[in-house]
Amino acid sequence: MEKKLDVKQFLDESGKIVQLSENKKKRRALLEYLAEKFEPDCDYSERAVNEICSKWHTFGDYFLLRRELVDYGLLCREQDGSRYWKPETNRNGKW
Repeated sequence: MEKKLDVKQFLDESGKIVQLSENKKKRRALLEYLAEKFEPDCDYSERAVNEICSKWHTFGDYFLLRRELVDYGLLCREQDGSRYWKPETNRNGKW
């Protein structure tokens, strides 16, 4: 079983991401933390994804967070960007 990385050093006192790590494993752990803010079986518009990302970080780059969530497979999107959704996880909670 893989140990979950501690991301607290990248969060402020309210739980918002203050920076993304350059370390790939820590970066993924931060993006997984953000992905937890999205509900399964729910469709999101690009605007809604932007709002959730904006709510959970302090460095003003929701574009980067949205793109990274998709690139890491933590959110799926229609090719035209009209719909986003959280992919199903397997039994181990992995995407």
